[in-house]
Amino acid sequence: MKIITNMLAPKEYESKNESGNILNIDMYDAKEKDYFSPMESLLGALASCAAVDLVEMIKKRRKELNDLQIETHGERREEHPRSFHTIHMVFTATSPDLQKEEFEKLVELAAGKYCSVSATLAIKATHEVVIKRKNGE
Repeated sequence: MKIITNMLAPKEYESKNESGNILNIDMYDAKEKDYFSPMESLLGALASCAAVDLVEMIKKRRKELNDLQIETHGERREEHPRSFHTIHMVFTATSPDLQKEEFEKLVELAAGKYCSVSATLAIKATHEVVIKRKNGE
């Protein structure tokens, strides 16, 4: 796997993978921001990595999944390097037939065991689950 990152401006970068897909990154303040920062990209990579396996496992159990949202919170150190000291994810599934205990088990496998991004991090990311039904339960 190879990524090439080029500086476009002092606070703007473009990373390109071997397939030619582009990820734009900037380091501007929130008011001027157009793209993710590197640390935001890491949180997104963690959530999407867990999501891929999670969705596959839910489908293999023949459960209906209408929507999946992962809210990822990262707390960073104040001193440099400003690495994350905690990461917490809230997995919310909208499903008429997925049970909470089953969902918790699948999230633990997807986020804790199979996610390569999580395994790469030096901290353990925690998580919780929520299941929504179409009727608002």
